[in-house]
Amino acid sequence: MALGQNILELRKKKGLSQEQLGEKVNVTRQTISNWELEETSPNPEQLKLLSKALNVSVDDLIDNDIQNIVLSKVKVTENQTKRIKKILKGLLIGFILFLIVDIISFIVFLANGRLVEEIKTKEIEIECSINDKDYIINVGSDGYFNCSNCSNDIQKELKNNYIDFSNLSKTKNNIKEYFTIKDGRCE
Repeated sequence: MALGQNILELRKKKGLSQEQLGEKVNVTRQTISNWELEETSPNPEQLKLLSKALNVSVDDLIDNDIQNIVLSKVKVTENQTKRIKKILKGLLIGFILFLIVDIISFIVFLANGRLVEEIKTKEIEIECSINDKDYIINVGSDGYFNCSNCSNDIQKELKNNYIDFSNLSKTKNNIKEYFTIKDGRCE
C-alpha cells in the first residue's frame, strides 16, 4: 500500500478529519489532502509527528511503500544481473572458442611449417662408382646438388636428365639407373 493510502486509512481508523490530523501535525488540511492523494510527501520531521498522531511507528507508516519500492528495485537488479550473467557467459564462451580455434590454427601452422622445413631440408646421399672411381652424390629437395669427383659432363647429364628435386626417391633410382647404364654401380 502506498504512503498516501496508508495515511488515509489510519486517519479514518482514528476517526480524524483531515483538518484535525493537520492540527496535530502542524500542517493545513490541504497538505494532508495532498499527502493522501500522493501529490506530495511528508518530510522526515512530519513523518514523526504523523506516526505519533496516528499511534503507529514511522516504519509501519511507510513500510508498505518502502517495501514495494525495495521489491521493485530488487526485481530490476535481479533482471539486470541475469542479463549481465548471460552476456558474460556468451563472451566467455566466445573467448574460449576463439582461443581453441587460435590454438588449433597455431598447431596446424607449426605442423605445416615443420613439414615444409622437412621437405626443404630433405636430402639424399648416394655413393656410386664407375671403373673404380668413386662418386658421392648429394641432392636436396631445396635444389641442392653436389657431386664430388664428377666431371662437368656427368654433373650436367645428371642435372638435366636424372634429378627431380621434388621427388628424391625417384631421383635416387634415376641416378642408380644412370650409373648402371655407364657400367657402374651404386650402394
